[in-house]
Amino acid sequence: MVYCKINHLHKKEGQRQTMKYEDNFHSIIKDHELFEALLKERDSIGYYNLIHQDTSKFKAYAETVKQSNIVIIGIGGSTLGTSAIYDFLKHSKKLSKQLIFLETTDPLDVNAKLNSLNLEDTLFIVISKSGTTVETISIFKYLHTLTAIDKNNCLIITEHDSKLNTYAKKHDIQTFEIPKNVGGRFSVFSSVGLVPLAIVGIDIDTLLHGAKNIHDSFFNQETYYNRLLNKARFLIQYKYQFNINIIFSYSSMLEGFNKWYIQLWGESLGKRDIDNVEQGLTPLALTGPVDQHSFLQLIIEGRKDKTITFIKVDDFQSSLSIPDVTLEGLEELDYLNNIRFSELINLQADATIEALADMKRIPCDIIYIKTICEESIAKLMYEYELLTSICAKLLYINAYDQPGVEKGKIILKNKLKHIKER
Repeated sequence: MVYCKINHLHKKEGQRQTMKYEDNFHSIIKDHELFEALLKERDSIGYYNLIHQDTSKFKAYAETVKQSNIVIIGIGGSTLGTSAIYDFLKHSKKLSKQLIFLETTDPLDVNAKLNSLNLEDTLFIVISKSGTTVETISIFKYLHTLTAIDKNNCLIITEHDSKLNTYAKKHDIQTFEIPKNVGGRFSVFSSVGLVPLAIVGIDIDTLLHGAKNIHDSFFNQETYYNRLLNKARFLIQYKYQFNINIIFSYSSMLEGFNKWYIQLWGESLGKRDIDNVEQGLTPLALTGPVDQHSFLQLIIEGRKDKTITFIKVDDFQSSLSIPDVTLEGLEELDYLNNIRFSELINLQADATIEALADMKRIPCDIIYIKTICEESIAKLMYEYELLTSICAKLLYINAYDQPGVEKGKIILKNKLKHIKER
């Protein structure tokens, strides 16, 4: 993308140049310029092309895993995407194994999760792109005090030249590589997500097929091209008026997606631009109908500084219904009888959407998920990865670094080293 233009002005063709002009004005990027920039970016940013990868080695390894408990040790991009997909699918698919995530250094959480497991029937997957993530290595060290860690119960996913990879090779532990050009928060369709999901029985080829549908639709300039460009342009054009971007997911199965969205949006778009101006859109994620009873009041009567994306599931694959029961003193609520819970939650979403639409002051859009399946969640996540990349281009920022996080990491390491020196 070119940010500086040089124009030469002439009185007449053949006369000498009378003026030279340069500027560094960063005007709004035209659609074709934006599209060309994204096409070029595909050559260097790895997440775009994960949809084309060969998954055979992931599936072959998954077939060898005999343990019932699959514990992932990681944090941030190493876990959030995988958790989003697992949480979305785990109640609708018959999975033979369970995923457990050790993400925090909260000692009560670590102990509670590990004490509930048969460690002899557990595979530990250590995921760290850098290989030196403090939280991840701290928990990995602790595991060594509980059980023998070796090639039979451990898998490591990291960059090929990390210190963690060196450790794995020394101990003959199986590894899978995280590509250098794939950032953590964009890594869900790499080995980071596909290996553990394949192990528990999720169809990773269908996941990639769903992501590829979105990729192809956008880059072939079909349905998702206009949809994503229009949304991104609106969000950036009105970034000062509507700085808070809410996801309102009407399914508890999307709570993991909500957490993943917050990291993707916040860590990618909260940056200084090429003029050193602080930019950023603020992500917020709600779950319906629960948050109708906590946050909806603020949306309706509070400041109009929010956009809202509602996410609805058309088919929950459930026939669970409210029974035809009359409760003494509550006869007035008998209109609920025989209504399916899936119908109820979608009507709750519709009522909220209609209430906001009547106000005509809150920008909203609605994403409809067809059903609870691999393709649906993959489409949703890849759509948001693309939307993030587009917004970053319009903001003139780099979506794929996180310099603001690094200072805190340096301070923490210095504090920890000082403790050792006491």
